[in-house]
Amino acid sequence: MTVPKTATEAKQLVDKLWSYCHVLRHDGVSTIDYVDQLTLLLFLKMAQERADRKSFGAKEVVPSHLSWQTLVDASADDLKFAYENVLDQLGKKPETALGLIYHSAENKIRNASTLKRLIVDLIDKVNWSGTGVDIKGDAYESLLEKGAEDIKSGAGQYFTPRPLIDAMVRCVRPRPDDTIVDPACGTGGFLLAAHEYIQENYGEELTTEDAKHLRNGGISGIELVHGTARLAQMNLLLHGIGEPGGRALIGVRDALSRPPALNERATLVLANPPFGRKSGFASVDEFGKVTREDVSYDRADFWVTTSNKQLNFVQHIANMLKIDGRAAVVVPDNVLFEGGAGETIRRRLLSECDVHTLLRLPTGIFYAGGVKANVLFFDRKRARPEVPWTSKLWVYDFRTGQHFTLRQNKLQAHHLDDFVEAYNVGDRHARGESERFKSFTYDELLARDKVNLDITWMRDPDLNDSENLQSPEVIAQEIVEDLQAALDEFASVADALQLAKAERDDSATDE
Repeated sequence: MTVPKTATEAKQLVDKLWSYCHVLRHDGVSTIDYVDQLTLLLFLKMAQERADRKSFGAKEVVPSHLSWQTLVDASADDLKFAYENVLDQLGKKPETALGLIYHSAENKIRNASTLKRLIVDLIDKVNWSGTGVDIKGDAYESLLEKGAEDIKSGAGQYFTPRPLIDAMVRCVRPRPDDTIVDPACGTGGFLLAAHEYIQENYGEELTTEDAKHLRNGGISGIELVHGTARLAQMNLLLHGIGEPGGRALIGVRDALSRPPALNERATLVLANPPFGRKSGFASVDEFGKVTREDVSYDRADFWVTTSNKQLNFVQHIANMLKIDGRAAVVVPDNVLFEGGAGETIRRRLLSECDVHTLLRLPTGIFYAGGVKANVLFFDRKRARPEVPWTSKLWVYDFRTGQHFTLRQNKLQAHHLDDFVEAYNVGDRHARGESERFKSFTYDELLARDKVNLDITWMRDPDLNDSENLQSPEVIAQEIVEDLQAALDEFASVADALQLAKAERDDSATDE
């Protein structure tokens, strides 16, 4: 049985598993479904490996009659039934980590011989538990990233580039006593990076209580889409966070639907909430009646009611932070400049939180096209109506003159080293200005039209140096990104107009 021991061997394992995805496509299995099916099967295999070890004790993670071995031993004719029975039985307790992974799970691999090959020829030949937490976790995360690269699958919307995640984590410095939450966790990238940072920087100092806290609730997330939540929960387990029989660390629900409970408040929030302008949707029943559902959230803890879900996530995150809790949140440009509710939220945020840093991100780094985004760093503070908590906002322009693509020129960790150094984690009050890093006082921010935080001052060097323009493919990609962003804006306007017309027609019919 193969036991990968290095990152290179783990990559080879990923490549082998990924090559099989192309085979499954002929059977109609999509990229994200393939990763989902691997999730379900890999856990069974690792549970079997743990049960086989003498030191593990008598406690079973998976009952023997639902174990991996039953699938290996099953004939091709009986395999589909055996597998679907395992999925059904293990998913009966969704409140546990194991139950969440298997709840409502379906067998998407309909060809029995194909399923048999995946189980016997690929997964069973590797000792996954023997790879060590980091290797098998990295292998699994690489599979998720490959899934995100498949634009057609739509998986990219759940995936934030790892170099950006790591830079954000390096700035906020997670601690063992932190309660870390991602209210839009996708496949769990931020949670894993925070855990990894703590292990690397506090490993020898971690107490038994620290380890218990981190393993059993100190790190958690919320995800709206159940299939994605399953991937996140498996990702956490693969990295040693949580217990299979313990409570699920990923909540499957709309994070915006209600205020956070007292036990759900966090000292650190890391998040990249989903892009898109509408929180709700319209449906048409069989009689042609239009129903508009939850386009805005009527929450007493929100500063303002709006249908812009990014603005709602900003409000939600500010309210879920404990006093002196800190947040690093990816937000699209419109959160910085939109009027109306946007202006109200920015004013309240600047007043009630210390909004100290804004990182302007370049295009071409997200798998979802047309994204122009930023990272907003802020700390929650005690109520102080007379004096605003934000004294100075530092803006780092990592967008002007930067050119990235998803393949030819990918964002790498070293590209963000200058920002992390300028952030000056040790003493934010001792920062120095540079060409890309400028500060703006609270009064200067309030004097801007609609408290617009979309601040630029740099001139694109390409405009001054026609002899050293970017390559045609990079220029073409940036044009595509700009056009996609414009199309998304037009589409949201068209959706709003269409919905308004449908409501007017529906109202006229009722009269």
